[in-house]
Amino acid sequence: MADTETLKLQRNLSALVEFSRIVNSSLDLNFTLNNLLFSCLGKFLTTKGFVVIEEQGVACIKTAKGIQADVIAAFNSATHSASDEESLMQAFTLLGASVVEKISSSRKDLGYIALGEKITKQPYSQDEKDFLRTILNIAGTAIENALNITELKQVNRDLDSRINRLSSLFELSKEFGLLTEESRISRLLAYSLLGHFLSSIYAIIIFEDKKAKILETTIHKGKLKDIVDWLMLKNIDTHYAGEDLEELNHDLVNLKVEIVVPMKMQNETKGLILLGKRVNTQSYGNSDIEFIYSIGSLAIISLENKRLFREALEKQKLEEELELAKDIQQNLLPKEIPQMPSFEIAATSISSKQVGGDYYDIIKKDEEKYFVAIGDVSGKGVPAALLMANLQAFLKSICTQNVAIDVATGTINDLVSENTSDGKFITFFWGIIDNAAKTLSYVNAGHNPPLLIRNGEIIYLDKGGIILGVMKTFMPYVSETVQLESGDLIVLFTDGVTEAKSPEDEEFTDEKLEAEVKDVAGLDSGEILEKIKHSVYDHANGAFQSDDITIIVIKVL
Repeated sequence: MADTETLKLQRNLSALVEFSRIVNSSLDLNFTLNNLLFSCLGKFLTTKGFVVIEEQGVACIKTAKGIQADVIAAFNSATHSASDEESLMQAFTLLGASVVEKISSSRKDLGYIALGEKITKQPYSQDEKDFLRTILNIAGTAIENALNITELKQVNRDLDSRINRLSSLFELSKEFGLLTEESRISRLLAYSLLGHFLSSIYAIIIFEDKKAKILETTIHKGKLKDIVDWLMLKNIDTHYAGEDLEELNHDLVNLKVEIVVPMKMQNETKGLILLGKRVNTQSYGNSDIEFIYSIGSLAIISLENKRLFREALEKQKLEEELELAKDIQQNLLPKEIPQMPSFEIAATSISSKQVGGDYYDIIKKDEEKYFVAIGDVSGKGVPAALLMANLQAFLKSICTQNVAIDVATGTINDLVSENTSDGKFITFFWGIIDNAAKTLSYVNAGHNPPLLIRNGEIIYLDKGGIILGVMKTFMPYVSETVQLESGDLIVLFTDGVTEAKSPEDEEFTDEKLEAEVKDVAGLDSGEILEKIKHSVYDHANGAFQSDDITIIVIKVL
């Protein structure tokens, strides 16, 4: 007798270890609940059972065996309160439950498992009830993890969980795990389904970027396309067969489809499997449907991993491109600011994470004259950085020639127009500072007008013409020479300053910049630059900025 009890205990312990391994191998709720239910059905020799899970305070049958689909649908549509145990027990009894146990984790109650009468007609013993509670203790954490996984958005954890699920499921999972091409994954899924069910009619559809994509099918694609688009909008979350399929969409029946099974991941439908009549004319039983669910889940996980891998590669490529663009941009900016007896200059350019195309430069022409330039190239990344490099090359070449600044601007525009594609342009401001004469001769090519602050008043340096690169010069650019006075302040900037966004998505604005420079006009150029920067930073308050911030401050001594 003692040996019998020991053997029984060993079998129970072995069963518990195997059950723990299985339920903890996946974060898919259906997989976990199905394993829980079928383990209990097999252990206690009963053909009827169901698992109820609380969803937003409502008790819902999530998986069942031996209960008709319409009965389940009626229970779920009745919206039973999960907190009303008395009402629930009555409903469970009507469904044929002989024993009901609560499913709980260490933190909260999750639902119930209900099992029907045993085949032997014997009542459930106390040992069996204790064993059932032990199973539920093991399953509780796994079920809670499966419920919580939908809230987790971290890609790495998501990817790890899928890999873990792949490694724990059937030998077929190994084959899916080795494939990276979408076509090979879908073909393996199709061949596996055909081999198992011997159906000549099938279709495999995935939902990607809110579009339905037919991967494999023997059904006329033209006739199928409109239907699958409708099915995607319908958001199919359970299988359809027989009368349910007829009610869902009669056109599917006309196409000789007999069953529709969703491919789900984390309780979200990512695709559909459509199958026609089997060669042996057998109907699709519950075990067949469960197999389709399982193999479909494996396939959709592989497809999702492939998508994530592709996105990871694209992200890596983008990051590398941005780093290259940043290097190009930084190498184009002046390493130091030239010193002039009559002027005090400070400048900075702060790259956003997206790496725009801000540019500034101060180029010595001779002992008394210096070119100052600021520009903003449209677009981001390497293309913007390369266009900026072209602009600098054109500018430095022209600066060595004795050409009037308005004529030179037209030449630069023609060169940029010839060397850029459609949609690329540069807002540009540049001028010649004459140290001896204390003058600034400038041209503004569609750039934010620099601010000249004199005695508390603002003068906008806006004379010029169209932005660079849109078209060849058809109207001459206009230049203006400004006589400067001691104490004058000139602030050049890009739109990354005035359009800097706060966490509330409010811009810094031109008005705030003008008010700031008026307040700090009496400081030296370096202090003014820092004041403007800090004002912009305070406004942004850590919010992501999509554009570069470039500022040049010129103080007339």
